[in-house]
Amino acid sequence: MAASRKAPRVRVNHQDFQLRNLRIIEPNEVIPLGDGGVETDSRMPPKVTSELLRQLRQAMRSSEYVTEPIQAYIIPSGDAHQSEYIAPCDCRRAFVSGFDGSAGTAIITEEHAAMWTDGRYFLQAAKQMDSNWTLMKMGLKDTPTQEDWLVSVLPEGSRVGVDPLIIPTDYWKKMAKVLRSAGHHLIPVKENLVDKIWTDRPERPCKPLLTLGLDYTGISWKDKVADLRLKMAERNVVWFVVTALDEIAWLFNLRGSDVEHNPVFFSYAIIGLETIMLFIDGDRIDAPSVKEHLLLDLGLEAEYRIQVLPYTSILSELKTLCADLSPREKVWVSDKASYAVSEAIPKDHRCCMPYTPICIAKAVKNSAESEGMRRAHIKDAVALCELFNWLEKEVPKGGVTEISAADKAEEFRRQQADFVDLSFPTISSTGPNGAIIHYADGTTDVTRTMHFGTPTAYEKECFTYVLKGHIAVSAAVFPTGTKGHLLDSFARSALWDSGLDYLHGTGHGVGSFLNVHEGPCGISYKTFSDEPLEAGMIVTDEPGYYEDGAFGIRIENVVLVVPMKTKYNFNNRGSLTFEPLTLVPIQTKMIDVDSLTDKECDWLNNYHLTCRDVIGKELQKQGRQEALEWLIRETQPISKEH
Repeated sequence: MAASRKAPRVRVNHQDFQLRNLRIIEPNEVIPLGDGGVETDSRMPPKVTSELLRQLRQAMRSSEYVTEPIQAYIIPSGDAHQSEYIAPCDCRRAFVSGFDGSAGTAIITEEHAAMWTDGRYFLQAAKQMDSNWTLMKMGLKDTPTQEDWLVSVLPEGSRVGVDPLIIPTDYWKKMAKVLRSAGHHLIPVKENLVDKIWTDRPERPCKPLLTLGLDYTGISWKDKVADLRLKMAERNVVWFVVTALDEIAWLFNLRGSDVEHNPVFFSYAIIGLETIMLFIDGDRIDAPSVKEHLLLDLGLEAEYRIQVLPYTSILSELKTLCADLSPREKVWVSDKASYAVSEAIPKDHRCCMPYTPICIAKAVKNSAESEGMRRAHIKDAVALCELFNWLEKEVPKGGVTEISAADKAEEFRRQQADFVDLSFPTISSTGPNGAIIHYADGTTDVTRTMHFGTPTAYEKECFTYVLKGHIAVSAAVFPTGTKGHLLDSFARSALWDSGLDYLHGTGHGVGSFLNVHEGPCGISYKTFSDEPLEAGMIVTDEPGYYEDGAFGIRIENVVLVVPMKTKYNFNNRGSLTFEPLTLVPIQTKMIDVDSLTDKECDWLNNYHLTCRDVIGKELQKQGRQEALEWLIRETQPISKEH
């Protein structure tokens, strides 16, 4: 990100630092506290927000935007598609508050401005927000929920406003219920009040589209639509509204770049039993490759002919469709869709679900997608071996910065075939996210903690606990139908035995050349509506341990769920385990080997043997002799002293 490059360059302490997706972390500078987020010791002053808050509160009272004044206004992080990562034009919460972490919700009243965020961003939010703001640390027992806080501070009979196009339906229902029980009202404000005071708001991106062939997708978009229609017919559903950007990209085998470093494009889709409607702006749909891919000029049979409509016409078109529904016909929509989209469907016809059929189908990779992910991880491992070899030589000389190391990492990665993009071009101590790497084959997400000096006994102890947890998940054998949250304690057990823990989930789903965080599966202590793990799903295994101002440790692999043959087969249900797709050595000098069990030693030695065999062949093929020698050194077998 351009903003990252303007930050003061920080010299990396050559004694110890962590690599999180090629993000170098120096003690006392950056400590990762969760999925994609980092704590930062920013030297930039916080944004001054007094005038912005004054203007926003004035808009909350203005009859130009609201029929009656509202006493509170909610500003969520997401966009109209509830995306995790958003385009600059949708960064409303960051614009108002100065806090630009990927997760957080701001609520402004006449007298208060409060920000809720999770443990990944406590320090960052505190540094970036000025004294007008109160930081609400989610997950701590003394921190009130947003709705409870509103009830405690609002005058009787208050009206709480929110843009219905960017608030998820499930959030709306929960908030409205609590407010209503306390005598307050949640009000849809159709004019986004932040947009009204944001005079230099960026334009919405409309960048070219990339088509994906069967070599990458394994199934045509027509076949995906046909499969979806079968599921619709089973439930008497006549229309399915697709709002998530990654679901639309997956369904049509298209990729974009409207959200920086995420391969998606702004659009909606409505799929009927005989109709396909794609809501998308710009002439990018007229590009010859896209027209050929979508068969727009071939006069297809009606059920596969795509009707292209303006992006902003989704609500009006949806209401028109619903007006013609017969009494028993249903419209499918995710309960994560915006409240505006959900409310455009009459309640009697609305069929909400936590995860759509597309979300579930997308999570289970076919053979082409799985092989693509394997290829992507081999290429990425080659680049990482080059990087680590370079760092091992350069760090002791001094002068390596987080930014220069990130640039070198990108240089090595761009040398690999089918490299498409980083999720963030610069990985520095000021950046709120790590770099997730996109190849045309797939998406990688890898974390390694590296020490280029002499680790302390305590650092080795903590690293070993994290490694034991990583191995426990990766080597787990579990029945078909097991949900990911049941495996979370496997990763924490060694840490718990010593009174330690980490505050983030252990794993998340990963898309195939799509979003690095995807549902419906995951490995987390948090209760959520996750789907059971099944063969073909791809998740991460990333336990960690972090001490503020001292060091951070994380070991992360992307793993594929695969069938496992066991001695017995209870109730004929079958068993599953994980196959590591990430093949990057784990630094053995950080390990207290005698604390490992024999099985754990065997797992690590076998893993390193696979790294050497698979990645070594590719390094040799590409003529990268120095990196190959580094790989061989780093994959020497370990053994316990008996």
